[in-house]
Amino acid sequence: MLELLKRNKREYAREYVIRVLRHNIINLNLKPGQLVSENEIAEILGVSRTPVREAFIELSKSSLVEIYPQKGTCISPIDMDIVEESRFMRCVLEKAVVKLCCDILSDSDIANLEENIRLQESCVEHKDYERLLFLDNSFHEYLFKACNKKMTYSLIKSAMAQFDRVRILNFAEMDMKITVNEHKQILNAIKNKDKEMAEDLMEKHLTRVIFDMSYLMEKHPEYFKGSSIKISNLARES
Repeated sequence: MLELLKRNKREYAREYVIRVLRHNIINLNLKPGQLVSENEIAEILGVSRTPVREAFIELSKSSLVEIYPQKGTCISPIDMDIVEESRFMRCVLEKAVVKLCCDILSDSDIANLEENIRLQESCVEHKDYERLLFLDNSFHEYLFKACNKKMTYSLIKSAMAQFDRVRILNFAEMDMKITVNEHKQILNAIKNKDKEMAEDLMEKHLTRVIFDMSYLMEKHPEYFKGSSIKISNLARES
């Protein structure tokens, strides 16, 4: 079912539809390969067909939907080539950022990140993987903002949609505690100002999803697009 979000004040219909659809695609409420109706989406969200059509076009630019003229629109399957490229970009940039954090983060920053992790632990207890994804992203975003690299994070965020779909599937099928424990380890390395350890832990954290991918693709083959990337090769290279 489509999860509805509260519309922000002065939010244009087009932006609202994009936000709702993107949220539902990433959280797998709209499944890869699922057909979506322009009329139905418009009716559910209480908007005209035009902003829905515009939203489909915008989402197709980030490979989240596929539009077939005269046939309809469907949610794009997860493209592992795109997932790996976005993971690579994140890994390169976040390894640099976490080293900066070892020099820059204040006691207040540490306290905020510890509170974030406490909330993540609550998500694990309640099996709330959608909320965990939000807090996971917030944890990483905070690291960038603390280093005055907000623009860099914005660039990463715009390319994270395919990667986030894999992560939400990972949370749903695998052990959620692993992610939280990895965040704890990264934060401890930052607190100890151990740049080498922090960098190594961040790389392992962002690469782990590759090791889980074979299982996820076996269990949900219908969610994935045929990929030129060999999962086993990626794991060895990482």
